[in-house]
Amino acid sequence: EVQLVESGGGLVQPGGSLRLSCAASGFTFKDYVMHWVRQAPGKGREWVSRIDAGGTGTHYADSVEGRFTISRDNAKNTLYLQMNSLTTEDTALYYCARNSYGVIWPPQYDYWGQGTQVTVSS
Repeated sequence: EVQLVESGGGLVQPGGSLRLSCAASGFTFKDYVMHWVRQAPGKGREWVSRIDAGGTGTHYADSVEGRFTISRDNAKNTLYLQMNSLTTEDTALYYCARNSYGVIWPPQYDYWGQGTQVTVSS
């Protein structure tokens, strides 16, 4: 079965950095566009970033552009999100999600991980 397992979340001070990982299994990882999505307290889910199947094309929400970097290692079936210059508004539960095989924009999520909590606070 398809499995997506996030890790790397935690408590960090404003201005700090964190690197999230998502371990994928149960499908041919290298064939799929992948996303990071987050949900802050009291808010809906917000798309954060996506990466092409081959890892050469990346896109970001305006709120994280220039601070976050999405990447993947297809040989390791792993997706990453490097987060720098974190602010309190980045506090959220972060999910990795697989895009279905067809339309990639708007995102068409078909599988999700369990999420990893990121809390930015002094």
